[in-house]
Amino acid sequence: MTAAIRSPMAGTVVAVDVTVGQIVSAGTTLAVIEAMKMHHQLTAAHDGRVEGIRAKPGDIVAAGDIVITLDPVAGSRASGADDAHVDLETVRPDLAALFERRGKLLDGQRPDAVARRHDRGMRTARENIADLTDDGLLVEYGGLAVAAQRNRRTSTELEDVTPADGVITGLGLVNGELFPPDRSMCAIVAYDYTVLSGTQGFFGHRKSDRLLEQARLQRYPVVLFAEGAGGRPGDSDPTVVAGLNVGTFAAMGALSGIVPLVGIVAGRCFAGNAALLGTCDVIIAAAGANIGMAGPVMIEGGGLGTFTPEQVGPVDTQIRNGVVDIAVADEAEAVAAAKRYLAYFQGALPDFEADEQRGLRHVVPENRKHTYDIRSVLATLFDVESVQELRSGFGECVVTALARIEGRSVAVIANNPARLGGAIDADGADKLARFLQLCDAFGLPVVSLCDTPGFMVGPEAEKTATVRHFSRLFVLGGNMTVPMVTVVLRKGYGLGAMAMAAGSFHNTAATVAWPTGEFGGMNLEGAVRIGARDRLNAIADPDERQKTYDELLAAAYRQGSALNAASHLEIDEVIDPADTRAVIAATVLSHPVATDGWANAARRTGIDTW
Repeated sequence: MTAAIRSPMAGTVVAVDVTVGQIVSAGTTLAVIEAMKMHHQLTAAHDGRVEGIRAKPGDIVAAGDIVITLDPVAGSRASGADDAHVDLETVRPDLAALFERRGKLLDGQRPDAVARRHDRGMRTARENIADLTDDGLLVEYGGLAVAAQRNRRTSTELEDVTPADGVITGLGLVNGELFPPDRSMCAIVAYDYTVLSGTQGFFGHRKSDRLLEQARLQRYPVVLFAEGAGGRPGDSDPTVVAGLNVGTFAAMGALSGIVPLVGIVAGRCFAGNAALLGTCDVIIAAAGANIGMAGPVMIEGGGLGTFTPEQVGPVDTQIRNGVVDIAVADEAEAVAAAKRYLAYFQGALPDFEADEQRGLRHVVPENRKHTYDIRSVLATLFDVESVQELRSGFGECVVTALARIEGRSVAVIANNPARLGGAIDADGADKLARFLQLCDAFGLPVVSLCDTPGFMVGPEAEKTATVRHFSRLFVLGGNMTVPMVTVVLRKGYGLGAMAMAAGSFHNTAATVAWPTGEFGGMNLEGAVRIGARDRLNAIADPDERQKTYDELLAAAYRQGSALNAASHLEIDEVIDPADTRAVIAATVLSHPVATDGWANAARRTGIDTW
């Protein structure tokens, strides 16, 4: 029976590829119809002989019009899957061109640049990304970009020497073996120092802006590898006066307090790269890094002298002044630290270990004037190897750290009696305040370990603007939305102790003390000397005077003891130090985790960079 080959749509016949009487096989193209600029092939459904041709090139046909008639031949077969067989090993020219172009992005295509990097003991940007992401997989955005210098370089040269325009941007899973994809997907921005010194180019900014917008919309944490020399003056394609209308810096800043921002730096990081680094919640720096808001060229251009890169913002300086949160030996340790830091915000761990807690009973010396190692308290109290200290080289009178208890993430603040006797100075107050903002933004409950004689006072202290720095802690304490439990290990004196309890011992989920706790409006020795000054001065016999002082001091210590404070309900309870973990679990771990993406749903302000 003759088969009619009909047009599937209205269109123009642009080709008839057979003649009357021709024998054709199933699947053979018989004619081509053009509609809406697309070509649609009419094929033979089975083997046959062309019986007739009803249309010629140039004819306009309607849907359903007969174009060709086909008579089947004896033993004919219908077209089927065999006719569509494709050699899966075949690479078409368009795909081959893509493979060639993408190959130029790989380290292996740039052996000299990679060798120079390795000779300095450093890794390439792609090596760092491969280490950071699960299975080294990155869904890259804008990988085919090149520097905006087409008016003075050939396309081949740009592809060879400016791959990805010097910044690799994309999405990858971090810690995906521990947490679900919605908590482990991260946006990654990695400046490539082997490409034009990691400078920020026209298309690089557009790539970063695109990725940061996705991070905002999808709530992806951002990991920034910030090494680079800042803005690039050599991009000549776009018409730019100063380029101060780029959106990258505001886009990065807008993510503060919304998603975790992790900055990693090794080598030299100046100007715009340093500005982006400074927006991050945490800065992880490798030994030998230099971080500055201007590099040597800009410094010299400003008439401020001539310096080598190594003289500008060396990492040791940036650790002491508080810029760097975590100092590591190299890029491998930096990536490991970044993964560990992110994990605190990604969820609870099902498995954990805890040390013997009875050891806490013996941490605080019986002699109340003897110091002790506050970090040993943290190591014992929290899950084994779960404590990550931040800004350890700055504001050393206090310790700020992330930790876990029963697998759950908590934030820890603690006085350090080995520095200033635990008194809080201006740097310590800033360190505490900024850390508490971080905790509140991401819904981490706070464990406060208090052992302080109060705020640092005196004429020299006031030169550091303590009135403003100290009061930050009361403003933050009065506005925190996450629970805090304060454990007074020994001294709980004055305003400093109140600051360690969100502004008041009754502004916490619980305020408890170990039996070694002691309380007062100021340090008790000073209170007795001042309060009983006239009485003591009236005693002529030095031995009698000392005896009277000791009696008054002993009475003050009894009055200010933890047991007495608890009996007056100024604190909630006195606990066995060995029960501290249980108290923390009962008071703060029951707090519901924020569900609004990463950020605490009740908060929407950026985190102070300082």
